[in-house]
Amino acid sequence: MSISAGSTSINPDLDWSQLKETILMLNLSVAQIDQSMNEGNSSVDTLATSFTALATNLADIQSSIEQMNEENFDKTKLIIQGSSTTALDKIQTAIIAFQFYDKLTQRLDHVSHSLSSLSALISDPASLYSPPEWRALQASIRSKYTMEEERKMFDKVLSGTPIEEALAEFREEMISKDSSDDEDIELF
Repeated sequence: MSISAGSTSINPDLDWSQLKETILMLNLSVAQIDQSMNEGNSSVDTLATSFTALATNLADIQSSIEQMNEENFDKTKLIIQGSSTTALDKIQTAIIAFQFYDKLTQRLDHVSHSLSSLSALISDPASLYSPPEWRALQASIRSKYTMEEERKMFDKVLSGTPIEEALAEFREEMISKDSSDDEDIELF
């Protein structure tokens, strides 16, 4: 069954179907999981790289301290300062990656709750065939999105935009936002 149109739960017509609504909601969940996993993989890669570099920097600092003497004090001090600065940069990068990982867990939690709500709706015969119940589910799911980009993606899919296209636009917006927000990330 090919589902190309968006949700009609707000204004059901003769073609309205709970199966179509279910597929639409499942596609949204798949898109969220896919995006979350991509971001999660990136965060884990960043963490692994940061911690590996951090370990190398700390080993360099330790080695420099062990080799320090009066004759090479100034040179060793510069090496330690450089390694410390690099280590601090890697720690900041790791903290940012942890923040993205936190965002990943929040998104996956949201998907879990959305799928539970969908399951509850389709298991209740009175709700299953009720367009207003489907619209209420969609409104509830949309209200839980914390980012404007997520709400836009949700709205596009519900209006009939193919999931791949809505997801691609979402990714572009996130890349654009992330590049402009890099300087505004708060370190905790």
